[in-house]
Amino acid sequence: MSLKGFSHIGLSTLDLDRTRDFYEHVLGFKPVRCDILKVKEGGQIRHIFFDTGRDQLMAFMEARGVPGIPAEYDAGINGGLGVPNAFYHFAFEAGSEAALEEKRDELLAKGLEVTEVVDHGWAKSIYFKDPNGIQLEFCSFVRNLNADDARMQDRAEISIRRLGLEDPAVLAAARR
Repeated sequence: MSLKGFSHIGLSTLDLDRTRDFYEHVLGFKPVRCDILKVKEGGQIRHIFFDTGRDQLMAFMEARGVPGIPAEYDAGINGGLGVPNAFYHFAFEAGSEAALEEKRDELLAKGLEVTEVVDHGWAKSIYFKDPNGIQLEFCSFVRNLNADDARMQDRAEISIRRLGLEDPAVLAAARR
């Protein structure tokens, strides 16, 4: 079997209507499958798939009144786990550096908080969050990756502030 990339990534949301509005109208991802799954023991799950490009899908499920599934939880993943936003995130291909800048301007015009373009050396990215608190990224490769890129090695030194860890208690504990 040859590898063909992702079929889909499945995530959860507490508010499918708000999530759909964001992915469909803000990011421009087309919904391609929508289901309501009735749960025999009670409640239902609404499920939607968005085409993020190249037939790779992103799906969201919203449970309502389903026994064993809490009514409230952190759907943003990172906050619930207590890790920085960079740890769990989803990056979409921008296509080019110019398209990345255009996407940044478009998202800013729609009222989103978006980072400046970050230059990683091999790619450039912008970062923002969806209504669930999920860290998202648009990324554009600026060069082809090579064998040296695939070798684990020291490449940079970053501060914990860059990871979003600015809590004074966390910083104090790190110094000990």
